[in-house]
Formats: sequence, structure tokens, C-alpha cells
Amino acid sequence: MKVKTKMNRRALSEISGGAVEALQQTIAGSRNSILGEIMAAEVTPKQTGELERSAHIDEAQSKRGKVSIVYDTPYARRLYYHPEYNFRRDKNRDAQGLWLEAWATGKKDNIIKKVFSKLWQKLAGGFIR
Repeated sequence: MKVKTKMNRRALSEISGGAVEALQQTIAGSRNSILGEIMAAEVTPKQTGELERSAHIDEAQSKRGKVSIVYDTPYARRLYYHPEYNFRRDKNRDAQGLWLEAWATGKKDNIIKKVFSKLWQKLAGGFIR
């Protein structure tokens, strides 16, 4: 049995290009809502609030399909990767280490994924349904 396939390179490039463009548009439109959603979930350890205020979205690698949420304080890494610490819960009731994991898997309607999916379908030239 012999099978011959032919790849539609235009379709593949439209799909991958559409994904990158959809990611960039999604982040541009919902940058503040992402950070606000994390703050509203009250999972970030908080003493003075400097850790929460230092959060920003790094889009440097968005053309490769990667966007990061960055906490820019000297102690952010230490707090994030040590969930065994006993965090204060008087200001943020669910403060914990690995707080972005808890936020990402929490009970919420993930509007960002839905927006990305709709944009990708639109920008992929009809190849994604």
C-alpha cells in the first residue's frame, strides 16, 4: 500500500500566523483584565502590596507564541517556589506559593481562552472551525 500526501503550505502558514496574531491581539485587549483577575483572586502573597504592583505581562516572545506574567521584585522567585512558607492571609485570603498555578486552575470562566479561540478561528482564513 502506498500513500502520497501533499501539504498545503499556505494553509499551514495561515494557521500558524493566525495563532500568533490572535495571541498578540488577545494580550493587547486584555492585559489589564488578566492582571486584575489575578489580583481579584487574592492568591498573591501580600504584605505591602509591592509584589502585586510589580506584575506585568512580558510580550517579548509573543511572535513565538509565548507570553509571560512577570513579578519584578527580588523576592518574587523565593516566595513563588516555596509553598511551604506560612503566608499572611489577612490581606489576601488565599495567599500561597505557586499562586499562578492556583489562579490558572481555579474555578473561573476563562474568557481569555475563549477570546483567543474566536480570534484564531477568524484569522486562520476559514481553516479552523
